[in-house]
Amino acid sequence: MTKVDRPEAQGQLMDNTANAVGDVPDSIRRRSLHIVFASTSGHTEYVVDTLIDSLKGMVPAWEIEETMAEKTQPQDLLRGDVLVLASATWNTGSIEGQLNPHMWVLLQEKAKNLDLTGKPCACIGLGDDRYFYTARAADRLQHYVETHHGQLILPTLSIINEPYGQEETVRAWGKQLVDASVQVLGLKR
Repeated sequence: MTKVDRPEAQGQLMDNTANAVGDVPDSIRRRSLHIVFASTSGHTEYVVDTLIDSLKGMVPAWEIEETMAEKTQPQDLLRGDVLVLASATWNTGSIEGQLNPHMWVLLQEKAKNLDLTGKPCACIGLGDDRYFYTARAADRLQHYVETHHGQLILPTLSIINEPYGQEETVRAWGKQLVDASVQVLGLKR
């Protein structure tokens, strides 16, 4: 190991090390997708798991991270090249068409002032057609992204009723997500 005796040379060494990481071309930098979801009955988690399994086959070099909303801090929403928010629709407090309570706390309390400017985002909303505001969580997630200046890169995936048997819909949306991500990030497929 070489010792750097001059303070100014030590600063140059540190600058060069920092720049080396920043100078990795986008074409070879590993891409990442961060999925933040809220699930209590398991339906949203099932959709997220189906999506992840599909994405791993399509873009095996991408890093895919999933985090439950109740374990997410505001700054976590900025991780990854693309953010996906997923929540079922709830009827909490006698008010129909709300976000899952964990997602509501994350977006409306903890991350209410977060700036997503330019962040590529996508949303997944689940719902039950027995209610008037079916899959309203999708609208609420989109509204959060838009009002916090994120960039919605494709139409929201809405899953109505049980997600079981709707895997092909999730896989097709996953392909659209990859295509939109590649386009917005300026990548080659």
